[in-house]
Amino acid sequence: MPNKKYKIAVIQLNLNDVAENNLKKCISWVRDAANLGAEVISLPELYSSHYFCQSEDVDNFALAEPLYSTSFIAFSALAKELGVVIIVPFFEKRMAGIYHNSAYIIDTDGSEAGLYRKMHIPDDPHFYEKFYFTPGDLGFKTIPTKKGKVGTLICWDQWYPEAARLTALQGAEVLFYPTAIGWHPAEKDDYGENQHGAWMSVMKGHAVANGVYVAAANR
Repeated sequence: MPNKKYKIAVIQLNLNDVAENNLKKCISWVRDAANLGAEVISLPELYSSHYFCQSEDVDNFALAEPLYSTSFIAFSALAKELGVVIIVPFFEKRMAGIYHNSAYIIDTDGSEAGLYRKMHIPDDPHFYEKFYFTPGDLGFKTIPTKKGKVGTLICWDQWYPEAARLTALQGAEVLFYPTAIGWHPAEKDDYGENQHGAWMSVMKGHAVANGVYVAAANR
């Protein structure tokens, strides 16, 4: 465990299909968290839009952004201003035909401490992520920041214990899971409670098995 304690925050909020509005809301919430003393702050998965993976629609690729553009510029300036670490999950356009579900880890000076690309991509009813995302190619890694060592995984990665284990073995003190998870509407009444229980159990299991803190930011 780390010798130095630091306060973390995860931000959960309703998001719509207007990226500019979502950016403004998230900036406001990051400011609020920092004002309450948070030093490492995570946004939810794909923070800049509604969860568009509920359908297969080529128009949704327009929601993606290249590296070091809108999201990075905005949150880099904010991290530097507030002196906090910010985890920013976003829809990455890497090149024509290759898109990732990614997350920046932005350090307190506004620099990029690390980048993670989601490795495990689901393909279930209302979670058609394989239509949009190429699996990550950066591996599982711990990111040193000026506040401490953090590991960032994304949503569906949580169901694979090796992801948490390999990240923790590199020294991560906290595993962050930016997330956009829920139920198929037709299954909620019959299976929702069990699905929620499984999600809670696996997250707790990662913490216990690896001796780390686990923080998930859902919607």
